[in-house]
Amino acid sequence: MPQLPDDLDAVAVRTWCSLALEALGRERAEIDAINVYPIADGDTGTNLYLTVESAAAAVEAVFAAHETGATAPATADAVRAMAHGALIGARGNSGTILAQLLRGMAGVLADGGDAAHLRRALTRAADAARRAVAHPVEGTVLTVAAAAAEAAEGGESDLRTVVHAAYAGALAALAKTPEQLAVLGRAGVVDAGGRGLVAVLGALVETVTGQAPVRGPHTAHGKAPTPVDGGSVVGLPVGGTPVEGVPAAGVPVGEGPLDCPEDGVAGPAFEVIYLLEAGDEQVARLRTRLDALGDSLVVVGGDGLWHVHVHVDDAGAAVEAGVEAGRPYRIRITHFATESGHDLRVQAEPAQRAVVVVVPGDGLAGLCTEAGATTVIARPGEPPASGELVDAIRRAHAREVVLLPNDAALRHTAAAAAEQARTEGVRVALVPTRAAVQGIAALAVHEPDRGFDEDVVAMTAAAGATRYAELAVAERQSWTMAGICQAGDILGLIDGDVAVIGADVPATARTVLDRMLAAGGELVTLVLGEDVPDSLADALEEHVREGYLAVDTVVYRGGHQRAPLLIGVE
Repeated sequence: MPQLPDDLDAVAVRTWCSLALEALGRERAEIDAINVYPIADGDTGTNLYLTVESAAAAVEAVFAAHETGATAPATADAVRAMAHGALIGARGNSGTILAQLLRGMAGVLADGGDAAHLRRALTRAADAARRAVAHPVEGTVLTVAAAAAEAAEGGESDLRTVVHAAYAGALAALAKTPEQLAVLGRAGVVDAGGRGLVAVLGALVETVTGQAPVRGPHTAHGKAPTPVDGGSVVGLPVGGTPVEGVPAAGVPVGEGPLDCPEDGVAGPAFEVIYLLEAGDEQVARLRTRLDALGDSLVVVGGDGLWHVHVHVDDAGAAVEAGVEAGRPYRIRITHFATESGHDLRVQAEPAQRAVVVVVPGDGLAGLCTEAGATTVIARPGEPPASGELVDAIRRAHAREVVLLPNDAALRHTAAAAAEQARTEGVRVALVPTRAAVQGIAALAVHEPDRGFDEDVVAMTAAAGATRYAELAVAERQSWTMAGICQAGDILGLIDGDVAVIGADVPATARTVLDRMLAAGGELVTLVLGEDVPDSLADALEEHVREGYLAVDTVVYRGGHQRAPLLIGVE
């Protein structure tokens, strides 16, 4: 049996993130099903899962980068990574608020993880989350967070007592949310975001005590709770052993599918989310402007990096406000009328087949979208998590899905996403594309009217027949397959290995092309990065035309991608 922590050190934080992710994974569908506020779009559980998945991945990256081996990373590094990961990966209204809760806790836990620090961390988290919401509403996750913090306050006590108290306070507050928010009472459910926070706090209880909390069935408002698979009640996790001081109480639930409550029918048409690099003054002005444009405004973060969430009718104006405030990126716009859980996943008939493709920049995302694919953008240094790929498969809304990860490092992530989607009844084929140019080649031969297996074989063959290369800038002196490179050198990687070391991009690109075309080829694909001039593509196209007969060249703009140039040869 693993040793239980006396305080929340880096290892405990890692365990907490892992257990919270497992808990939300188990409860995701049930939390989605009770999501009626602020928009009945059935995605709160999914959004919370994706947010915690990003936090957990950031913590794992800290452990992977820790070089000493004998000791764990510093607690401050782990909790800050957790907060940063949640911030950049936050999804939806509840996910954004959860990111701020974790950020508030991290600000205190970085200085210590004993009982006293945890009490202060919970209080700061609840206060920070409430300040982040433009118009706080009682009966939501904010209420549950405040109750957890209040319950944890008191005299001197050990860590286990504090987490038990916080969890019990959150659970009791969750059960009262239908009395505080009319839309919840009419639907007969508790707040979905609050239930997600209870799951996260339950994971903290298990981290500290080694035992997962469990609650028994309970009747509330004269309505018996509805059992789900495994005998749990909607609103309550399954398993574990009773926790002292935690009431064996459930929460009310609705019976059958939820209808959109009248409160949410006339709401704004779009959800707009983006990360923003901006100063405090600019963000203060942005809050005022966005508050006038729509509702459900939540702005979290600090130290120059912010996560913005708002519901508006004019999505362009919300993005424009971000541009005026600073540099927005990872922009996500969802139209509730066509992409909400109710309208898309329930009412619309699924397509027979779809393609989900991971792309390294906005330019290729547009190209693939025009070709009919559902895209996931992999930002530099921010590879998509498996939950994000599963979410994209769901958005594709098809019986059959071909998944193109376009990165060798995403092989296991994509495989996990495919396996999860299969459990939901979707037939998924993973084509192991290792680069974006291979994905383009595969998408070019995709024909949804032919048999699924035949289509997958054709796409796999097209990807396999495409050699790939990219140019990168060396960050430090190091040994490579092509010799020793110095910081600032231009590296030409062919099929993942450094094959050329050059002094500038044009010359290195020409050498890489010559190496690749020496074995033959019919089509060269060039994908230019955001800051690469068109003149480079013109020069490389001329180089191919003059040196290699009957070889065509196509050029695409990749937008903000990691490599200045991607090359494919078919």
